[in-house]
This record gives sequence, structure tokens and C-alpha cells, in this order.
Amino acid sequence: MLPLVLQTLSVTAPVFVMLFIGVLLVRLRWIDGAFIHTASTLVFKATMPTLLFLSVIKADLDAALQPRLLIYYILATVAGFLLAWAWAIWRCPWADRGVYVQGAFRGNNGVVGLALATSLYGDYGLSLGGVLAGLVILLYNSLSAVVLAIYSPDGRADAGDIIRSILRNPLVIGVTSAIPFAYWQVPLPEWLMTSGEYFAQLTLPLALICIGGTLTVSVLRESSSLAMSSSLMKMVWFPLLATLGAWLCGFRGAELSILFLYFGCPTAASSFVMARAVNSNHQLAATIIVITTLGAALTINVGLFLLHWLGWI
Repeated sequence: MLPLVLQTLSVTAPVFVMLFIGVLLVRLRWIDGAFIHTASTLVFKATMPTLLFLSVIKADLDAALQPRLLIYYILATVAGFLLAWAWAIWRCPWADRGVYVQGAFRGNNGVVGLALATSLYGDYGLSLGGVLAGLVILLYNSLSAVVLAIYSPDGRADAGDIIRSILRNPLVIGVTSAIPFAYWQVPLPEWLMTSGEYFAQLTLPLALICIGGTLTVSVLRESSSLAMSSSLMKMVWFPLLATLGAWLCGFRGAELSILFLYFGCPTAASSFVMARAVNSNHQLAATIIVITTLGAALTINVGLFLLHWLGWI
């Protein structure tokens, strides 16, 4: 149990360090609201699409392409999205529904999930986790674009607005533009890949500093009820139901473990970036990220322990 706890903390602890740096920089007045707005825009429109593009073209499709597992993951993710949406309609104010739903289903698979899968299962975890991450990134961003557009503070969005918001979403563009390169294994110049990786590495630090910069005691207090509800759905109910469904479908061992890790990941930092980009309640998004990242050290380890104890992995 202790090694699993340490593995999880080794992934989540740096996230909290960057959040704290964001809080500290605001307190020192080295950054302000204008910087946070500009940096969030840079991440959303440039560095994160670059990161997603590179993660897709580097995924080993041949080594880990498992149609049955991928189909289940897609269906479970869509089911979790619809369940969170139904709950939000019943329990959330109109303006916060999009952010609530996004926080409840969108996991940090590209950082936390992939790191844990690789740590536990080596090259196999990296290959399968990379394919899963590349697939679900497109799904996450498309579904998030839909629900955020519908509950846009600028008013109701019609079908055309939703479709345009998906097609114009820089994160969706970053993933879809990489698919031909990954499928046909089109090589890119080494200097271009290196430059792209330098640029993409700005993504997580900038996003987390911006999240930390928006956090205050008053924001945490005002968002606590909705944020806790969304966080519980993300860290407890969704991974519990989805992992049980995977077991009933016959998944065992490393496949079931990796599915659980991906279902149980804390909410992705990109949810804050997207919420801010469409003028939604980004403070609520930031609070959900903090709560789920903090909770991951407990829920992921308890989940893995139970799966081992039951003999499923």
C-alpha cells in the first residue's frame, strides 16, 4: 500500500506546488489579473493544442490498440458525462451547470493517469495509456465544448453555435490535426519536434499558476458546496460505477487497473482554461481541480487496494 501512496503523491505533489506558486505570486504582486487572463489565453489557444498534438503523434497505436477496451472507455465516459449533466440540471444553478459537468467527468489522464499507468505497468502502461489518452482527449474536449456552449453566459446556444464551438476549439483542432500524422506515421523534423516540446512544456506550469492565482478563501467558500458535489462524482461515484461495469464486461488485470486509474483521475487543469475562455465560472473550475487533486492521493490508492483485495487485478 505504501508504494502506491508514494507513487500517487509523486505525481500529484508537483501539481500542488505549482498551485501554491500561483497563490504566492499573486500575494507578492508579481502577477495580476491581466497576466492570468493573457497566460490562460496562451495556454488555451497555443501551448495546450501543441501538447495534445505531440501526445497523439507519439502514441504507439500498434502496440496498444484494443478496440473492445477503447469502445468501453468511450461508452463509459459518455455515460458519466450524461449522468453528471442530468444531476446538474436537477441540482445546479443554470450558469454553473457547464463547469459542474466538466469538472465531474473530465480527468487529468494526460498527466496523472498516464504517469501512474506507466509507473505500475512500464512500457505496456505507457502504450495503452497513451492510446487511451489520445482518444479521450478528443472526446473530453468535444463534450466539454458542447456543455459549456449550452450554458454560455452570453445566452443560449443553438445547434449551429455548438458545432462551430467544437470545430473552432483549439484543443479539438490540436488532436484532430495530429491523427493523420499518427496513423500514417508521418515523420516531423527533429528540430521542429524539439521546439514543439519546449513550447508544449509551458502548458501545465502556466495553467496551474493561473489556477492558483485565482484561488482565494472567499472563492473557496462560495464554491465549496457545488465543487464538493462535482468532486465526489469525479473521484468516487464515476470511477466506482465505471470500474464495476468494466469488471462485469470481463476486463481483468492490467487493463482493469488502467481503466480504473483513468476513470479515477482528478479533474484536468484544462477544464479551468476552457471555462475561462468562454467566460464561465472559472473559480468553480479551479476549486474542483484543487479538491480532486487533493483527494486523488486517497481515492486512487483505496481503489487500487480494493481491486487487489478482490483479486480483480
